[in-house]
Amino acid sequence: MKYPIQKKQFRKSLKKRPKLKPIPRIVVPSFFTLMNLFSGFLSILMVAEGKLFLGAWLIVLAGLFDALDGFMARLANATSDFGVELDSISDVVSFGVAPGFLIYTFALNELNVAGMLLSALPPLCGAIRLARYNVEAKYSDPLFFKGLPIPVQAIMLSAFYLTFRNRLEWFQMLNEGVISVLIPVVVLLSFLMVSTIPFDKIPRFDQTSIRQNKTKLILIFVYFLVIVIFQDIGLMVVFSFFILKGLLLGAYIFWKQAFSDEPDLFDSDS
Repeated sequence: MKYPIQKKQFRKSLKKRPKLKPIPRIVVPSFFTLMNLFSGFLSILMVAEGKLFLGAWLIVLAGLFDALDGFMARLANATSDFGVELDSISDVVSFGVAPGFLIYTFALNELNVAGMLLSALPPLCGAIRLARYNVEAKYSDPLFFKGLPIPVQAIMLSAFYLTFRNRLEWFQMLNEGVISVLIPVVVLLSFLMVSTIPFDKIPRFDQTSIRQNKTKLILIFVYFLVIVIFQDIGLMVVFSFFILKGLLLGAYIFWKQAFSDEPDLFDSDS
């Protein structure tokens, strides 16, 4: 006779228990952001131990995690101020400090103080680039970045090392060898980050964006295939083409604005 009463009391106690809150949606993209930061940290450790090859590929891996965190944030509609700030902190380490340390250890250490200053350009200009992006994120152009994205700069420097580390004899005719080419590459990439030149954004993967950006999505798929097939050389080719495409678009916009009254592509009031 006691069993039904105990059963009722048990049910009441279950009802009184607080319900578990669902896991916040920002957890998933934040996980990929932290993996980006972790990859950048490991890259610095590997380069410090003389394993530059592994360090360079860890920067590329960080770039993959960075792309995934943005994709997951848009997919789950989990963008937040917290995620933006965490992403920027991670990017400064993975795409600023890590590639700067890589190129310093690879070649620029031979220039002493000048090499230190040149190696500092990626993290310094990258930090400026990220701060500007955070301030303008809410009214930025949905199709283009203003300035070269910091992950592209980092992957380009990693690809430069991966492509030419065993081909240094190609630069023997130059006064400073590979350094003669690396210096203008570093300066150019750093300048592009703080410039206002437009570079393509990865479109959203919803039905409307897919219909409007079929060509861009096909191009991204081609980029992916080239990287998978040709690896380090593929990275160099793909990201060089990406940068060249942005430079040509920037030149076209500049010419069009110089000879017409059309508003600026990035004018927030337009």
